[in-house]
Amino acid sequence: MITNFLRYPGSKRRMLDFLRQCLPVAATLRGRYVEPFVGGGAVFFMLNPEWALLSDINPDLIDLYHGIRQSPQAVWDRYCAFGSSKAEYLRVRDAERPELLADRAARILFLNRTCFKGMWRHNHEGKFNVGYGGQDRRWVIDLDDLMTIAYALRAAELRCCDFEEVIEECQSGDLIFADPPYRPGDKKLTNDHYLDGQFSFEDHRRLASLLHSAEERGVLWTLTTSAHPDIVALFRGNRVIEIPRGTGRRPGITARNPGEVLITSYGVTGERRQ
Repeated sequence: MITNFLRYPGSKRRMLDFLRQCLPVAATLRGRYVEPFVGGGAVFFMLNPEWALLSDINPDLIDLYHGIRQSPQAVWDRYCAFGSSKAEYLRVRDAERPELLADRAARILFLNRTCFKGMWRHNHEGKFNVGYGGQDRRWVIDLDDLMTIAYALRAAELRCCDFEEVIEECQSGDLIFADPPYRPGDKKLTNDHYLDGQFSFEDHRRLASLLHSAEERGVLWTLTTSAHPDIVALFRGNRVIEIPRGTGRRPGITARNPGEVLITSYGVTGERRQ
């Protein structure tokens, strides 16, 4: 399965072997696989579940997934039609949001593959404002990849919303994989790829409360987050595993002892109780 068609800060693609050992096998799930911060979707595409709910607060991202699922050939044709210069990148970036879904999806895919380090940042007006990064990573993907992605997304409901809406509707038998925006080792994230530029400690507290409530309803969940002690303390009684290799503090660079943990509502080899 394709797990790298998007460049995404904080992507879990490079720790999929580790996560595969910690997540239930998709075929054993009684309910849905749920990602309230789907981002680049690497874990979803790895597991390839039969039934999923994927959401994110970023409307451009959800448009991209909708567009590829609905019309992978049209998205690819429009993607290939963009030029290969910095001037073209800036023109596409600064243009108004297209009306047609396939055009919106192709635009976002082009910007993602050619922007600086795959950053996903918006200004206060909600407009994508990352600088140009070059064409080197543009043609790493091809039409077959988009076809594969479109096929996998047939099993998913896609939604653009806050994480609270999705977690609150989860029921017994569902599995949540939550990968909220965070900077490893820190208490909150600011000035990064989250839509409004921040994910505060209050957001972490709200997420923890929602996951605890979901657990009481019989929902299984797994969370990857910062190892900051104030965040880990929100999950007393749950299982905590230090992630041996992760995204680290530098975008795109895998690091040892990255300051990240995996926390679960169920038992995993190597766990420690909080």
